[in-house]
Amino acid sequence: MTSDFIDSHAHLTGLPTFEEVDNILQRAQDANVRTIINICTDANTLERGLLLAKQYPWIFNTAATTPHDVEKEGKQIFPLMAEHARRRDLVAVGETGLDYHYKHSTPETQKHFLRKYLHLALECDLPVVIHCRDAFDDFFETLDAEYKTDNRLAPGVLHCFTGTLAEAEQVIERGWYLSLSGIVTFKKSEELQQVAKMVPLDQLLIETDTPYLAPQSKRGKTNEPSYLPETAEKIAQIKQVSVGQIAQSTAENARALFKIN
Repeated sequence: MTSDFIDSHAHLTGLPTFEEVDNILQRAQDANVRTIINICTDANTLERGLLLAKQYPWIFNTAATTPHDVEKEGKQIFPLMAEHARRRDLVAVGETGLDYHYKHSTPETQKHFLRKYLHLALECDLPVVIHCRDAFDDFFETLDAEYKTDNRLAPGVLHCFTGTLAEAEQVIERGWYLSLSGIVTFKKSEELQQVAKMVPLDQLLIETDTPYLAPQSKRGKTNEPSYLPETAEKIAQIKQVSVGQIAQSTAENARALFKIN
């Protein structure tokens, strides 16, 4: 059984140490992280991401303005993101979504751009990568109303899930993927560990969310894709399966969602 991993969500081109990205990627390969989905959130990270994907064919890009930043630059950046989605430079639209925890952008502005990005994904036949925090009621309402094709919900993933068990069940009921990060390894993440136990293997992804949220043994450090196996090991322990099973299932799911080989 394969033990090769796919990091389904990393901000490689937003790293404060981007000049060291070659070394970071070598460490990822050494840790059997064979594919990385790089999340681009502005013009600079997208430009870097497109260049990185040319240099490393095992890196794939997604792009959108985050809900934090749509008030400031959503209108300015959307046409660029849409252009590259339409040119098939991206494997997904995102991360987009709603975040009412900090409210750097107003809820109405966040919902406006979430709808725009959902419509773009439908137009381009791409999945969406969603960030949602303290906003699940509005998110599910928007998703159910705006993101259907042939009367079925189009595909996507809730990245770095930190909601409740009930909210996780709503994600799973919709047939979506749910992605877990290094937070699941934290000692006080009891409810998230219950989420990990509940999520079916065929709807689970894993991620680092590099450079954020390093797993328990690396807390306080800048996160990177080579730390992904620790998250897989914790989930394997929770689900009482092998790490190889977690690696295989999550990699198969990522390939299916993002339509990559």
